[in-house]
Amino acid sequence: MRRMRRRIRSAALPLHRHSLPQLGIDAALVALAYLLAFRLRFDGGIPTDYSDLLSATLPYVVAASLLVFTLFGLYEKWWRYVGQRDYVKILQAVVVATLFVPAFNALTHPVIVGSRLRGDVTLSIPTGVLAFYFLLTLVFVGGSRFIARTVYERPLSGFRPRPGARRVLIIGAGDGGRLVLREIVRNPELGMSPVGFVDDDPTKHRMRIEGVRVLGRTDELARILDEAEPDEVTIAIPSAPGTLRARVVSACRARGIPVRTLPTVFELLQTGSGNVVRQARPVEVEDILGREPIRMEVDRVGRYLQNEVVLVTGAGGSIGSELCRQIARVAPRKLILLDHAEDNLFRIMRELEDDRHVHPSSMAVVLADCKEGERMREVFAEHRPTVVFHAAAYKHVGLMELNPVEAVRNNALATRLMARVAGEHDVRRFVQVSTDKAVTPATVMGASKALAEFAVEAAQERWPNTRYAIVRFGNVLGSSGSVVPIFRRQIALGGPVTVTDKRMTRYFMTIPEAVQLVIRAGSLGSGGEIFVLEMGDPVSIWQLAETMIELSGLRPGEDIVIEEVGRRPGEKLFEDLFNPFERTQPTPADKILRAERDRLDVQTVETMFDEVGLLVLEGDAAALAAKVSELSELRGLVPRPVLGADVQDEGTAGTDRAVL
Repeated sequence: MRRMRRRIRSAALPLHRHSLPQLGIDAALVALAYLLAFRLRFDGGIPTDYSDLLSATLPYVVAASLLVFTLFGLYEKWWRYVGQRDYVKILQAVVVATLFVPAFNALTHPVIVGSRLRGDVTLSIPTGVLAFYFLLTLVFVGGSRFIARTVYERPLSGFRPRPGARRVLIIGAGDGGRLVLREIVRNPELGMSPVGFVDDDPTKHRMRIEGVRVLGRTDELARILDEAEPDEVTIAIPSAPGTLRARVVSACRARGIPVRTLPTVFELLQTGSGNVVRQARPVEVEDILGREPIRMEVDRVGRYLQNEVVLVTGAGGSIGSELCRQIARVAPRKLILLDHAEDNLFRIMRELEDDRHVHPSSMAVVLADCKEGERMREVFAEHRPTVVFHAAAYKHVGLMELNPVEAVRNNALATRLMARVAGEHDVRRFVQVSTDKAVTPATVMGASKALAEFAVEAAQERWPNTRYAIVRFGNVLGSSGSVVPIFRRQIALGGPVTVTDKRMTRYFMTIPEAVQLVIRAGSLGSGGEIFVLEMGDPVSIWQLAETMIELSGLRPGEDIVIEEVGRRPGEKLFEDLFNPFERTQPTPADKILRAERDRLDVQTVETMFDEVGLLVLEGDAAALAAKVSELSELRGLVPRPVLGADVQDEGTAGTDRAVL
């Protein structure tokens, strides 16, 4: 009943212009099917009595059939786009339309025949007529749409590429590959000619997919490239793991063949463009992380944010702005953007307004600093947020080493303040964005984020009605200050690309992955937990530099030199995602782990923060370093945080070097 009510409501809306020709064609097909049903039933000619019955019921049968077809949504799209589900709806609609015929005849008695022997009698429609009418209508209505789709698809046998068209080899013969093939066939102006597919599915080997042969598997790519001699290769597997992309890129680079890749589903949703082939882009380093990217259905995992008042601090930053984009998709009652950087805040505000991700009436933009307690209480009192994502933080390691007092003030004390204000105003959920550098911290930035984690844990004990969560992840590709843009700049300048140590490795993730983790973590746990993304194997920074040089069409060590410049104090060769005293626990969410640990006594943390706050006010960097180290020792962290050491960020390297 609910589904039928939706159909009736949709049918009450005005039909599109393209629906009118469809209605006219279906009307003619239904009339023809009804007429032929009578002629097939009465092979020797329709008797006069039944001819009158046909004439009397034909207009009503046609009108009722069109009404039923409309209720079943048969005119909501062009026939060229009809798919499997639409054919099921056609079957259902034809069944209902056929049942209408005897029902109408029984209720209205349209023809009464006079007879001297029998008197007046009412004719009923023969069962044979109904059977023929059902079959003919199903064939005509379904067949017309099938023909329209077939003509639109234009089989490849009739495809004639333009002279000089680029020969394209398509990696992946699944839905993505077929989509690319259809776009090439439909749009000769693209100047492309498909030469074959490459797919690892053994059942597709040597088969033809819509006229194009599957030439082999990806492990045979070198042979296929030499035999087919394509002008370019398109990776048509949006969910392809980084290892596959890296293998394809390596084989193609060795032969000087450019490689493009379809955008991910997330990117397609962001752009909203229909022409997939034109959206194919060069393969980037983010595509070849060497592991399967984490993908979540934000509309599903973020459903708890619907009709909530959501506050995002640091809304203009890399993580904060992506948080705003994805949260806007799940329709919160109100989205509050808070940042102290005017330009960044203005940029994300205009983006959300221009792209219509969120209605201006359901968005508030607040220019404020999270370190100012009185201002934060004003914001909470005015907007009454129910969910807070605290992404505001200083993250450039080298810069924080030069400004340790401000690092602790912004990352630790401001987080403590935000967690306290959230508890005072009965916020339901508070999510703190942390980093793997908070694990056994060896830098100012890492130590300040470790303090922030302690502050959130203490807030959970003090305000149990608020569900606090901490989200910890590794390096984010493409974020401000990350290693990737630094390497790109160095490559553009002709090198050298500088790496601090050839043995150095780091965990990497993309911005969408990080944001999905943050949103998902907000719905997990009972409060005070630390959630960590299962990030796979760490990536070698030296190998990352080589890969980026190769993706630029150059040769590492020949066109661009990679230099090892040595580590600075505080830099780690390897990052950890868990402290030694933490126990790894699974969660209901796929690839999200929980760091279980004994929580510090609340009074101990509060006392320590009071002392740290006093040292920050005094601006005593040396005493602050000792005090932060003392707090870290409560957890037995080794080595101690090195405050004020001359180290660098995971991508900010002064003028000419990138370190992590």
